[in-house]
Amino acid sequence: MPEFQNPNLQSQGGPGSGNSGGGGGNMQSLLVMMFVGLAVILGFQYFQKPSSTPAPAQQTQQQAAQPNAGTQGTSPAAAAAQPAAAQPQAPSATPAVVASSETETTVENADFRIVFSNRGALVKHWILKNPHYKDSIQKHQLDMVQQQASIRFGFPLSLFTYEPALNSQLNQALYQASATGTLQAPNTLTFHYAQNGVDVVKTFHFDGSHVVTAELQVRRNGEPVRALLAWPAGLGDMEEFQGRSSIPGLSRTPSQFAWSLGNKQDTLDARKVSNNATLDGEYQYAAASDLYFAAAFMPDVPARATVVTFHNAVDLPTDPSNPNSEKKPADIIGVAVGDTSGYTRLRLYAGPKQMDIVSKIHSIGADGQQTGPTLEHLIQFGSWLGIIAKPLFLALHFLYEHGVPNWGWAIIIITALFNMILLPTRLMMMKSSLKMMRIQPKVEAIKRKFAHLKATDPKRAEMNAEMMALYKTEGVNMYGGCLPLIIQMPLFFAYFRVLQNTVELRQASWGWLHDLSAPDPLHILPIIIIVTMFLTQFITPSPGMDPNQRRMMAIMMPVIFGFTLWQYASGLALYWCTGNLINLAIQLSINQSHIGKEMHAIAAKRAAKKLGKTPPTIQGRR
Repeated sequence: MPEFQNPNLQSQGGPGSGNSGGGGGNMQSLLVMMFVGLAVILGFQYFQKPSSTPAPAQQTQQQAAQPNAGTQGTSPAAAAAQPAAAQPQAPSATPAVVASSETETTVENADFRIVFSNRGALVKHWILKNPHYKDSIQKHQLDMVQQQASIRFGFPLSLFTYEPALNSQLNQALYQASATGTLQAPNTLTFHYAQNGVDVVKTFHFDGSHVVTAELQVRRNGEPVRALLAWPAGLGDMEEFQGRSSIPGLSRTPSQFAWSLGNKQDTLDARKVSNNATLDGEYQYAAASDLYFAAAFMPDVPARATVVTFHNAVDLPTDPSNPNSEKKPADIIGVAVGDTSGYTRLRLYAGPKQMDIVSKIHSIGADGQQTGPTLEHLIQFGSWLGIIAKPLFLALHFLYEHGVPNWGWAIIIITALFNMILLPTRLMMMKSSLKMMRIQPKVEAIKRKFAHLKATDPKRAEMNAEMMALYKTEGVNMYGGCLPLIIQMPLFFAYFRVLQNTVELRQASWGWLHDLSAPDPLHILPIIIIVTMFLTQFITPSPGMDPNQRRMMAIMMPVIFGFTLWQYASGLALYWCTGNLINLAIQLSINQSHIGKEMHAIAAKRAAKKLGKTPPTIQGRR
């Protein structure tokens, strides 16, 4: 499957082709472009540069100052939009509600363990209890809270208003907690703070699911203040903060802002996300997301939703062991969601982008019930590719759950099955290529007949007509070698997206590979890919192909693909390697068939002719 069609098997020449050599033809050029295009796509994530693409349409961005330690800046337009009651007034006689000391409350269910601090009534740790999700360095249970970034830019479920001083007050205050110690879900935890006319109540409801329900009310002198719950500082699986500068190579994508606005779901790369941008609209969810994990807010009333995006950066050394090494910025994005009425009720999911979890979490629909879009779109299978990618993933997942409980073996088995399913298309391309080889002398004779004509001469249309008549008489479809390729390409790219975006492959092991989402540490798979691609090219007959082109396809392309996958996720390399080994075995079998023997005989005859020798007559089968 990964090797769509060996370029040596492409059709010879076509109508109007000026190639009198006869061997390369239009199909060879097409395959060169296909391979080059594929290499460009594989490397696109590495070479792409941020563009000036604006934030999503239908949204109003209001820029403000850079926040500091959870104290976000004030957008002038937004500040002006605050109700008059939000302006400073004399404190009311609201009784003070302040805790005497800092305490912690831990809430647990089967999926997570959340540690709240009453200082700011925010989350210090959000630990995933699933043993499959661990941090990449210490291999401890993964904490969704990025500690280093949160210290600088704010912890999850802190508050954002358009007043920096108020932000600092609300996120540093000592709230009174309804309980301390450890609580088991289902349960409810409430934090209350009141002082100098400001009254804040945060309530969190926990059940046995992955989702937490939150309620927020901020009042000043009895009037509501527009306040939002925030997840301001990235996610806990950021490799940059775990002692290495991300997973090497191109196996990871940048953080993203993801949303569903009026049932239309989309994402924006971190480098294009604005800081302190207010986005008002019918948001069904808004999320800070990376390749494998996400923190997604789902407001109870999308029509009154207001969203603020955060984008900060931290300069980190490229060599963690050497603090003085060159530093590169790491993007830190976050999101805050609230209700324009001043009273906010929403749900929050913070965890892996695991298909069987996110596909069951619905946002609020037009009927006010949980019938809106699911969080499944957070998994970046792509829009049109998702039609193919999702069934491919489900096939892998089914095999893993009901066949072999190992993702590496599941990849190998599914890859083998796909290659067997696509074997008829490979044979079709071989037969089409053989037919073109048989009639190539007649094609070249027609070309010589019209060789004296310029390319713009109208009489060249007669040459095309004669060629089409020849193809019809001989029963040759000039596109027969191309159509199967069109079938294979979407499958390849869909499989590529599945293996690149499947959180289940993170830290999954196979053989010497301890993490199928990371590159092969011993580089065994890329080496096998280079060798098998070269051998397949070498044993495939290529009569009439230009030597330079043959050299490029037989040597350069295996090297390009092998070294491209050198730093890609080993799960993808395992898939490609499996396909290459199967293709090599298939080509060896074809070479022993009458089709292969005849193709090799034609190749030998043309090679001898070029050397000035008289080859024996070949009796081809029809």
